[in-house]
Amino acid sequence: MSEQPVQTVSELTRKQTSVDDLYVSANERAVLRRLAERAAELAARPLENQKRELWYRHNMLQPTRPVVFCDPENGWNEIVTPGLLTCEGPLARDWEMALRKEVFWGEQMRDDRVVQPFFDVRHVYTESDWGMHETKVGGEHGGAYTWVAPLQSYDDLPKLRFPTITVDEAATQRALSIAQETLGDMLTVRLKTSWWWTMGMTWTLVNLRGLSQMMYDMVDYPDELHRVMAFLRDGHLAKLDYLERGDLLSLNNDGTYVGSGGFGWTHELPQTDFDGHVRPIDMWGFAESQETVGVSAAMFAEFVYPYQLPILERFGLNCYGCCEPVDKRWHVIESIPRLRRVSVSPWASIPGMAEKLGDRFIFSMKPNPAHLAMDSFDEEMIRADLRAAMRICRSHDCHMEVIMKDCHTIRNDPRRVVRWVQIAREEAEAV
Repeated sequence: MSEQPVQTVSELTRKQTSVDDLYVSANERAVLRRLAERAAELAARPLENQKRELWYRHNMLQPTRPVVFCDPENGWNEIVTPGLLTCEGPLARDWEMALRKEVFWGEQMRDDRVVQPFFDVRHVYTESDWGMHETKVGGEHGGAYTWVAPLQSYDDLPKLRFPTITVDEAATQRALSIAQETLGDMLTVRLKTSWWWTMGMTWTLVNLRGLSQMMYDMVDYPDELHRVMAFLRDGHLAKLDYLERGDLLSLNNDGTYVGSGGFGWTHELPQTDFDGHVRPIDMWGFAESQETVGVSAAMFAEFVYPYQLPILERFGLNCYGCCEPVDKRWHVIESIPRLRRVSVSPWASIPGMAEKLGDRFIFSMKPNPAHLAMDSFDEEMIRADLRAAMRICRSHDCHMEVIMKDCHTIRNDPRRVVRWVQIAREEAEAV
């Protein structure tokens, strides 16, 4: 199951609750400034403008070569290893990681991701649960885990509550001030928070109820399951309302990661009546339902999609899908308003999805990340798979992007992601 990719901006500020925890020492400041200077140099290259224009055309469904992006995700820990980090404080160490990743993307990865002259700082905030919370068992060091679902009986439905967001304004301004003082003469420091990854809701559902139990409920407790989904829908809509009223939303029509792969570069957002106050209709939206991969299209259409739709209707452009093969439920999700980007996972039919999407949507292909995790790095297999997929997409005039993600390991070999990008770019430029 895919999660949001590792961010290139601070995740620490979301977790901090004390202003005193936010600091950068003089030595750490020097390290961060050296990295920021190099990131700024990379961002100033004419190449970055070329990549930006490529994404603009691609997202507007204009003909381009396949666009290539690689996010090693957990593999970043094998590229920027703990021993490579020199900062010691939690905030500085977090920012050092972000900047080192930026430099690696620009100097070595060399995919189509745009290196930008910005440094984004997130709000410092806490977000409550839904009135109950799962108990995780295992999962240390990124490993597998299970959990004890808290909603053991539907008699406990009245205990559910909408989550609430509490922003620590003092800590937020402190983090922003530190970033501005440390990096602001080289990179434009922005307050920019991604308040969610997905609006799909089924991840929350299975955490509350359990994965197997959720599927049993579709037969044994359909009315109660509908009540839970309606509650989750209303809670997500309430969150959007709160963020919009508080002027806490940020535009994602730029180099912001949107959906389960790809970037938001588009001139179609925000709306023509935009006055500086960001609304969901000015943004890309995203939903998926990986947790219901074992559910029929008919049950998905009954228990999931009707509750996702009112949320997606709020957004100006939409992305759908992640690791689940959406070809089996395409006839359902095809009606999402302003749908633009569709995930084609390794478990979906590439010919089938190419025929379905044609030139009407972005074909967001996710190659199998196992290619980067095997004992040997099989370049011929990688090239053959990419070439076959690109040729199929070209025959259907698809607007194709190739997104390598969901990497749990790259076998401690950073050269693998670099070489994968080289191969993908070669095939993209030859198709």
